[in-house]
Amino acid sequence: MPAHDDPFGPLGRAGRIGLTLSHDTGARGRDLANQDAASTSANGTGQNEKLVIAASSLGTVFEWYDFYLYGLLATFISKVFFAGVNETTGFILALGAFAAGFAVRPFGAIIFGRIGDLVGRKNTFLVTMGLMGVSTFVVGLLPGYESWGVASPIILVLLRIVQGLALGGEYGGAATYVAEHAPDNRRGLYTSFIQITATFGLFAALLVVLGFRTAMGEEAFAAWGWRVPFLISIVLLAVSLWIRMQLNESPVYQRMRDEGTTSKAPLTEAFGRWSNLRFVLICLFGAGMGQAVVWYGGQFYAQFFLEKTMKVDGATTNVLIATALLLGTPFFVFWGWLSDRIGRKFIILGGCALAALTYFPAFHLLSEATNPALNAATQRNPVTVTAAPLDCSFQFDPVGRNKFDSTSCDIAKAYFARNGLNYVNREAPAGTVASVSVGGRVIAVPDPAQVSGAERDQAIKAFGGAMTTALKDAGYPVRPNPAAARDPKAPALVFFADTARIDKLRAIAILFYLVLLVTMVYGPIAAMLVELFPSRIRYTSMSLPYHIANGWFGGFLPTTAFAMVAAKGDIYYGLWYPVVIAAATVVIGLLFLPETFRRRIDD
Repeated sequence: MPAHDDPFGPLGRAGRIGLTLSHDTGARGRDLANQDAASTSANGTGQNEKLVIAASSLGTVFEWYDFYLYGLLATFISKVFFAGVNETTGFILALGAFAAGFAVRPFGAIIFGRIGDLVGRKNTFLVTMGLMGVSTFVVGLLPGYESWGVASPIILVLLRIVQGLALGGEYGGAATYVAEHAPDNRRGLYTSFIQITATFGLFAALLVVLGFRTAMGEEAFAAWGWRVPFLISIVLLAVSLWIRMQLNESPVYQRMRDEGTTSKAPLTEAFGRWSNLRFVLICLFGAGMGQAVVWYGGQFYAQFFLEKTMKVDGATTNVLIATALLLGTPFFVFWGWLSDRIGRKFIILGGCALAALTYFPAFHLLSEATNPALNAATQRNPVTVTAAPLDCSFQFDPVGRNKFDSTSCDIAKAYFARNGLNYVNREAPAGTVASVSVGGRVIAVPDPAQVSGAERDQAIKAFGGAMTTALKDAGYPVRPNPAAARDPKAPALVFFADTARIDKLRAIAILFYLVLLVTMVYGPIAAMLVELFPSRIRYTSMSLPYHIANGWFGGFLPTTAFAMVAAKGDIYYGLWYPVVIAAATVVIGLLFLPETFRRRIDD
């Protein structure tokens, strides 16, 4: 192939599949290369590596776009599909439904990983793409709670489960497919393009959401426009399916099929034999779970933190996150390329270690940059809730039946959980009616034992109004609520971040740093996963630990962290979740995770 056809310039030469072993020195390497070339030609599986990477990556971008739309639009989804519960619980349930898609990803990995090892890589990820695309399209058509009642959120969760199953089968197939086409000394580089797809999918979803929000206006977008990004995914599905149908089977799998050496029982070989299972466990705890929490902490939790806690409006949040992603995305390829030269292990563990050490200061700096008024008021005039501990409930109700109005402590803490505000607890003797102090003022909380029915509701609303006014007087940023004119139940005043006072350059720099950590842990991990396991059971073996890590440890991060914040009252308390897991991964990985970048994968 002429040099000007090289897709990676001086980094490598994209050729035919049979030449991927040509860098191997010695007669054995040349013989293997010639055999592969002959087999590839004979079976019609030869294809340009540029097409392999582009087609695999584009399809995976589409699947991530579909999957992440839900997370980006969680605020709107909570109002449409979980309207029958209180606001705090509704948002956490919306995040829970988002996490449901992650919860089933390991099962998708088992189902489609097994199919991929039995019948091939290509056809398997065509099926997963179709399932993902159709489910996303249907979310855009699904009526809300007011029309269909409880059936609406149930169907929504079922669609998220289908998406999760599909994604559980997609990633392992795409990563395996590209890796099995790559030269041994460029596997990190080639698979890093698959790693980019998750961020590109998120970036594409951000741009689409931002574009429609800007074009329609917030009111129209909130009413119905949020459905459009889901609906247009059907077009992307058709294009992506057509492109992927042009691909042939992986040469490694094709050779195993021709020789009759494919696994007949991939699940048993992958998980029923300790020789392989131990690497599944090491992969999960010594690399995967730390990578997952850093990945979701640096992208999704940061977004929710800005919008829900720092009160930055959705459009500005999207711009900040999208800019940081745009700046950080090339580093996926950089770390993948570098891992071909110095190894995968210490790059991944280095990212986890930096996250564990710097997440708390980074998010403190982020709050200072995005809402300086709120940050200053919180430090200057902290809020103290004085209440009897036994009167205080955990501020999360998964069935939506608790209004948190049975005790004065619950009423006070529900107000702060709903508004995402920081407070500290002060214990009081049993039977004490709760009170809140801020800026030298003490606000009494209604005692539910003294009022009931409509009178209780009115007392709680009056407390909320008095509390907001007291916080405004103490320097907390408060403004009139536009929604109050349309909805008599809406509060008259709301907390906000003044867009004019946001230090955008500083915020983008902090977000870029968080994304840079994401690229460190995520860029090289596909190559490592592929290299850890034998080709006959690779799809199954690598998919399960990856999706347990990302589906459970990562996918539940926003839900778990915000529930921790709601229970504790400290807006930074949820960061302990990713910090502890990332630190544990560093220790386990240093002790047990092998270096893999010099391994061959055609055995």
